[in-house]
This record gives sequence, structure tokens and C-alpha cells, in this order.
Amino acid sequence: MFSRSALARAFALPLEQAARPSLTTTTTTFRACLHQSTATISTTSPPTEPLSTTARAQSSTPTVQSIHQPSTIPAPSTRADVPANKQSIAPTFTTPLKVSQSLLSTLPYLTSQKPHYITAHLHDRPYLLTEGDDLRLPFLMPNVAPGDVLRFNRASLLGSRDFTLKGAPYLDERLFECRVRVLGVDSEPLRIKEKTKRRRRHVQKITSKHRYTLLKVMEVKVKTVEELQGEGVVVEEDAKA
Repeated sequence: MFSRSALARAFALPLEQAARPSLTTTTTTFRACLHQSTATISTTSPPTEPLSTTARAQSSTPTVQSIHQPSTIPAPSTRADVPANKQSIAPTFTTPLKVSQSLLSTLPYLTSQKPHYITAHLHDRPYLLTEGDDLRLPFLMPNVAPGDVLRFNRASLLGSRDFTLKGAPYLDERLFECRVRVLGVDSEPLRIKEKTKRRRRHVQKITSKHRYTLLKVMEVKVKTVEELQGEGVVVEEDAKA
């Protein structure tokens, strides 16, 4: 007599073997696929040209497309190199410039001695500038873009090594030319300040990140007597003491 569990195991064993493929069948299928792929590779046609054994010439310089190459146009250094659309607007006056005879006679000494310096005023702040200086304004100038040319028309001092022309309080802007070019915008590092009040369990953090305008002094020029005469200067006699 066989128990029911033994009979159940005997009848279930052939069904499990039929449902699950044997290891021999799987191995045979894998070998057949491997043989078939190997036959496919072996029947591939050989290359028409033989492979070259000589090394090709290589260069260590990377090739960059023309659209990614940087612009080779140099930055303008004088007013003549700046495009016309970037030039500042020339001032217009209804009355001619009036100078004294003593100023007109001593002006050639100032114009011939270079370099010149100028004390320009912007928003009531003086800036001592010479040609080629970099100026960082303590604020962000509005409505300007990099490459724009600005003209400082308010100055209190204009001179060289031995001569100085002083205004009362400012010089006439037709006596000189001071032009600067906008380089860009600079920003300071982010600052975080903690503010607390007594008897309060709260710390307030104030962040600030100011931005400044960078300028490049392109030209500081004192006009000559010939230029002033061409503009129609009026010479006045000196007042007698």
C-alpha cells in the first residue's frame, strides 16, 4: 500500500518535468544560436581595400569650427577706433566760448606738456583721472551697455606736471575732452548680515550683493588754440587792476 502523499508526488513529477525545460535542451539551444551567429560572421565579405599599416599624421592642436572661434577684432583704445553709433553726442551751445587773453597766451604750455590729468565730477563726486586709467564707480550706472562711450563734461581741475587750469567752480567743457568707455558690470561677493532684537527668538538675515560699473579712460585732451579759434572763441581783454 502506498500513501496518498507518495502517489501525489509520483504523479506530479512528470508534469513538472514537462512544464520546465531541461538543462540539456537549454544548452543545445544556446549552442545552436552560437553556431548560427558564428556562421553569419564567417560569411561576411572581406574589405575591398587592405588595411594600411602606416601611421597617420596627427596634430595636437584641436580643430575648432569657425562658428565657435572668438572674435579677432581688437578692443578700441582711442576715440577714432570706436564705431559711430557708440560715440557720445557732441554738446551744442548758443553762445560762443569766451576766454581771456592771458589764458589764450598760456594755453600752449599746457597743451604741449603731456600726459594730462583731470578732476572730473560725477554726481558731485570728484575722480582724479588720466588717460588709460580704470575707473570703478561706486554705483550701477543705468541705461549704459558695454562698449558705450561717455563724455565727462564737468571738471574742476585740468593740468599737467607744471601747469594747472582751475575752474570756479567748474571749467567750461569746451576747453577739454574726457571720454571713457564702459567695460562692463562688476559685483561684490554676497554679504549676509544677522540682525537680532532683544527678547526675540528670531535672527533675521539680510543679504546684499551690490553691482558697480567699470569704465576705461580713453582720452584726456586739452584743446589747442587753433581748435578753439576754429570753433569761434571770443577773446576778451584782461581786467586792469
